[in-house]
Amino acid sequence: MVNIGILGCGRIGQVHARSLMRLAGAKLVAVSDAFPDAANALAAQTGAEVRDTDAIIAANDVDAIIICTPTDTHFDIIHGAAKAGKAIFCEKPVDMSADRIRTCMETVTANGVVFLTAFNRRFDPNFANVQARIAAGEIGAVEIVTILSRDPNPPPVSYIKSSGGIFRDMMIHDFDMARFLLGEDPVQVFAVGAALVDPEIGKAGDVDTAAVTLTTASGKICQISNSRRATYGYDQRIEVHGSKGMLRAENMLENTVEAATEAGFRRAPAQHFFLERYEAAYHAEMAHFIEAINAGSVPTPTIADGLKAQLIADAATLSWTNGAPVAL
Repeated sequence: MVNIGILGCGRIGQVHARSLMRLAGAKLVAVSDAFPDAANALAAQTGAEVRDTDAIIAANDVDAIIICTPTDTHFDIIHGAAKAGKAIFCEKPVDMSADRIRTCMETVTANGVVFLTAFNRRFDPNFANVQARIAAGEIGAVEIVTILSRDPNPPPVSYIKSSGGIFRDMMIHDFDMARFLLGEDPVQVFAVGAALVDPEIGKAGDVDTAAVTLTTASGKICQISNSRRATYGYDQRIEVHGSKGMLRAENMLENTVEAATEAGFRRAPAQHFFLERYEAAYHAEMAHFIEAINAGSVPTPTIADGLKAQLIADAATLSWTNGAPVAL
């Protein structure tokens, strides 16, 4: 039995708590949050104790921690948890600074603790199936990867101002997915973007509509499209074209019923947002983390994967700012 402490009891902390409650090999023993009401509510739902963060990190009855706190707190928590010998599950991004992520990597490595960067989309059953079939050679050599990710509505501008920008906040998931599907790292990034959904996002120094082209050393191309608006639900699609064919994963719809009348064919909208769309991925991700702890193996994505996605996001931000490709 792996005893877990959750740091941060907001929306994503609650998602992970639900996953833990469904895993026979894990027990949620403690939770903490800067807002007592949030911690108390999650504790009441799960039977966990409410403790402060430092107490959870130091506790002898906690084997692993799940970091769901704001990004600017991750650095200190990672160092404290690693030195305490705790396995670490960290929400993305590990940190907004690549240099600080490198420092975290050194501490994690020096203390030999299990660390997983929570790029949950790798664990989506459909996306994972595509990657496995690429690896099996079904479509030959990968040539072009296309990733589309569009939110149903933009977040509040107050969130935008502290998010690090669309490339670090939203598209960072797609940068990790690009590496997952391409099978090699990009060496060049070119990004464009505009504020077409909400002018206030532009005034805050960000964009809500963006496209990026990644190129690898062997010439593989990945095209990524992001938007903070999709009137038809949470749009999450991938397509991989190779020398022998193509693999595609479509949206998850609210239901699979299709109506046909003289007006044409009609299907349900896409599932509303990430909580519904990636429920299975969150559960599989947590199961993978627990299995790695029990087996003493290295879970993926690693902290190095977190660093690489952050470096691509930084380069995309620079490319958008300067209007020119950026080498990695």
